[in-house]
Amino acid sequence: MDTPADAVHIMLTVFFALAAMHALWHVRSPGTGCRYRVDHLLHAAMSVVMAAMPWSLGRTLSGRATTVLCTLAALWFPLAALRRHTANKVTEIAGRLPSAAGMAAMAWMLRAHHGGAVPSHEILAGGVPAAQDTAAHGHVTGAPVPDAWITGSLTVYLLACAMWSLTRPMPSLRSAPDAAHRAAATEPYGHVRDGTMALGTALMLLMPH
Repeated sequence: MDTPADAVHIMLTVFFALAAMHALWHVRSPGTGCRYRVDHLLHAAMSVVMAAMPWSLGRTLSGRATTVLCTLAALWFPLAALRRHTANKVTEIAGRLPSAAGMAAMAWMLRAHHGGAVPSHEILAGGVPAAQDTAAHGHVTGAPVPDAWITGSLTVYLLACAMWSLTRPMPSLRSAPDAAHRAAATEPYGHVRDGTMALGTALMLLMPH
């Protein structure tokens, strides 16, 4: 283990591997609808890619085709909710946005792998990108200002989603838990998985690959 970043990457790899197994387990669950099977398959695929991304195997997964697939997967979650006839379609779509954001973040990171941002190994010790002017990029890590804003926005949103998912199964401080807490308590492991994936994805966005 060479650096503290390696320890974090190992921890995230374990978390994502467990999340993949949990999602695949639900794919095989009897009585699961087609839409939810696709949801869990996408969660499992995302977890596997995120687990491999920090390592040498992750470099073979990066590419335009993978980025396009992740982008399409990000669109799947809100668009699939539009086809479902529910009383409150806005709530249904909002509940699927964290998964869409996670897929979008993965597509964003894979984009950086094949030419979107300046890789960390091309940055000099003083924080200046090699053979490029820092002022032209507007960010000490070598990323353009719009890229930094997108990364920051995705990170903040995923951290908020992580806190929301991880705290939903917790008992309410009130004497009568609300409907959201009661519903979340029926499948606490699913919310823990979603929260862990959101938290891990947010950390991956901030770490060099």
